[in-house]
Amino acid sequence: MALNATCPSCGAPVVFRSASSVFAVCEYCSSTLVRHDLALEDIGKMAALVEDRSPLQLGVEGHYRGVHFALIGRIQLKYSQGYWNEWHLLFDDARTGWLSEAGGEYVLTFAEPVMEPIPAYDDLQIGQRFVLSSQVWTVSNLERAECVAGEGELPFKVGAGYPLLAADLRSASHFATLDYSETPPLLFLGEAADIRQLQLSGLRAELQDKTVAAQVFRCPSCAAPLQARSADIVAVACASCGAVVDTADANHRLLSQALKHNDETWDPRLPLGSTGLLDGQPFEVIGFLVKRSKVDGFAYDWREYLLAGELGTYRWLTEYDNHWNVVEVLTQPPASAGAQEIAEVRWSGESFRHFASAPNAEVVYVAGEFTWRVQRGERNRVVDYVAPPLLLSRESNASELSWSLGSYVEPAVIAAAFRPPKALPDPLGVYANQPNPWQETHRRVCRLFWKLALLAVVLQAWFWLFSGGQPLLREAFEFTPQSVAEARQTGEFTVSGKPRKLAVRNLTSVDNSWLGLELLLVNKATGEAWPAAREIAYYHGYDDGYWWEGNNEDEVVFLNVPPGTYYLTVDAELPAERPAPVRTLLEVTAPGVGWSNFIIVMIVLVIFPILTRMRHAAFEVQRWAESDHAPESSEDDD
Repeated sequence: MALNATCPSCGAPVVFRSASSVFAVCEYCSSTLVRHDLALEDIGKMAALVEDRSPLQLGVEGHYRGVHFALIGRIQLKYSQGYWNEWHLLFDDARTGWLSEAGGEYVLTFAEPVMEPIPAYDDLQIGQRFVLSSQVWTVSNLERAECVAGEGELPFKVGAGYPLLAADLRSASHFATLDYSETPPLLFLGEAADIRQLQLSGLRAELQDKTVAAQVFRCPSCAAPLQARSADIVAVACASCGAVVDTADANHRLLSQALKHNDETWDPRLPLGSTGLLDGQPFEVIGFLVKRSKVDGFAYDWREYLLAGELGTYRWLTEYDNHWNVVEVLTQPPASAGAQEIAEVRWSGESFRHFASAPNAEVVYVAGEFTWRVQRGERNRVVDYVAPPLLLSRESNASELSWSLGSYVEPAVIAAAFRPPKALPDPLGVYANQPNPWQETHRRVCRLFWKLALLAVVLQAWFWLFSGGQPLLREAFEFTPQSVAEARQTGEFTVSGKPRKLAVRNLTSVDNSWLGLELLLVNKATGEAWPAAREIAYYHGYDDGYWWEGNNEDEVVFLNVPPGTYYLTVDAELPAERPAPVRTLLEVTAPGVGWSNFIIVMIVLVIFPILTRMRHAAFEVQRWAESDHAPESSEDDD
């Protein structure tokens, strides 16, 4: 229930919409008012807020998890890299919360009681992990800030110069802030918020109309005209001389001196001020910097472009050897985002492998506008993990740890979006997260292989089961020394259909002996005959172990036998030294389809996935040759 009072300074009405609000700033005279059961005390004028390009303002309404809220207060804070806003929220269910806004990122948190000990601020380190409120947290930011000004309703007394020690913590899905301005420290727990999903209404009209005033001044080093479009921009680098200026300083203090005549300079492939659409959203190139890392005596340079989007959002483009990535800072880092590097990181269900580490990535060139106080010589540690086409990067220094996600894009996409004055050059080599062009080809070839292989198996099975293979004759004989001189004739059998092959198989009782057979396949109608001579031998015994040689079975195949009625004549020969009787079972069959053609087909089919797999593997060898885990062969080649 709202409570009404009157400003003791100017008589204007003051409304307290939240029962927890004990402090307010009169919107008419900027008097700082303290509530004593609605007997308001004027304790002085509140300092003026620094104009920024925030789309938020008092009175903005929205929804979070189905509950309506309104912005009823704001604290503006200054820290080492610029400014951020803390918006005080009042929900319809009487809860209050905070919406933090910094550099285009939004985090919604609520005060959370905590009974366990909280680590001291001076004991915390970037990347440190500890358990608090039954969650594992990673320290991602440590800041010493001070209040610039406030407005609206607030639950505590603040004013210009009010100090704040804060530690930001991140888990896999949540965000927390430890506020050390009170004893014991306060814990605010929540999560990153997408401003588009908060269903905000009543945003600042001047931002929607894009009429934010820019700060215009001259470079203190070369007098070239410069501008900073808003208080979000806290550093501007002069493209003429390379000096970097602190725009938050009234005297425009130099963060980095101008370049010397022999210092390197770079021309951005996307000129500052270029505009274009990425993923259907408009962006403008406002900043350009070059970073360098030295590994084993070799220098590696890459370029980064800061893009300003709608509603105070920002995005990055990175370029290395003409390979491009669209990069977004992650509000929900990997669960394993600790201080130590690991071989593999999992994020959003994807596994990322460690690719390379740059322990001293240095800013060597700066031009344009930035949301933090960038300067040449600034260093941080960069660790890259890849799951093409994605690149997960971890950047850290003594006071901050952040994760970003890059998505590989072709130069043609960037050229179509921003239309640079010069054609973008073709990429060199293979980049860390460049998609393997053989990946999809290999998948398609493999899918086609399995389809054709299955078809070949089905056809082979069909022919084997239903085409041929039927028995034509089965007859037993016994050869003795007395009857061996007489030729034997089998019964008749019929071959029908087209010319085909016939298999004549003999299953004998030969044991430590041999049997000679002369077979003659005869066409009863034409007298045409096909001869075949066979010798069946089988020996076995013991000599330092069991041994055997030969086989007591045999098969002979007659090819292209035309249709007709046939019989076989059989002449046998037994060894004179051991003329033991031999029994044999003679079988004539029309064999089904053979396996040779099937094997040849399968060999031909498997060649294609093997070739695409080899090309895929060759591309990956090129990729990892540039990593910290280069194959030995590539090192030898180097």
